[in-house]
Amino acid sequence: MRATDIESDITEVLVTEEQIRDKLDEIAAQVEADYAGKDLLLVGVLKGAIMVMADFSRSLKSLVPMDWMAVSSYGAGTKSSGVVQIRKDLDTDLHGKHVLIVEDIIDSGLTLSWLLENFASRGAEAVDVFALLRKPEAAKVVVPCKYVGFDIPTDFVVGYGLDYAEKYRNLRDVAVLAPHVYS
Repeated sequence: MRATDIESDITEVLVTEEQIRDKLDEIAAQVEADYAGKDLLLVGVLKGAIMVMADFSRSLKSLVPMDWMAVSSYGAGTKSSGVVQIRKDLDTDLHGKHVLIVEDIIDSGLTLSWLLENFASRGAEAVDVFALLRKPEAAKVVVPCKYVGFDIPTDFVVGYGLDYAEKYRNLRDVAVLAPHVYS
């Protein structure tokens, strides 16, 4: 796909790469203070959170282990089904750990709500959430989110790890995908 093709697929940039970097540094400093002396584990939700996790973890000053979980509730569509399937489970025992789930986006909140319950049942000391993006108007369930980068509208967005049909993840900004691409 050429750059001109990508530009015609995007209607608006919502959050720039620079804004993301600044926000990640700000939240990393807060996380450092909040979890000082605690056994913190970062858990990224594949595949969307890969960019957020990579850049966020590099913003932290301390050495923090990370693990990954792959879950699916979307299938091939653009709306969450609410039925969560584990595609890759954690490798880390959560007993006694302070888990910080690192998410790219909270949309309906259904998958994240399921993850919070699942991790709590595994004996985690605490489970908190950091979401780079949140769509408040799209929420179907209330999910406690300790750290939020940006609240955005309900538009379908891509970039910075977010995809449509496995494309657009590598865009550096978060942008609204033009409806002609997915309708």
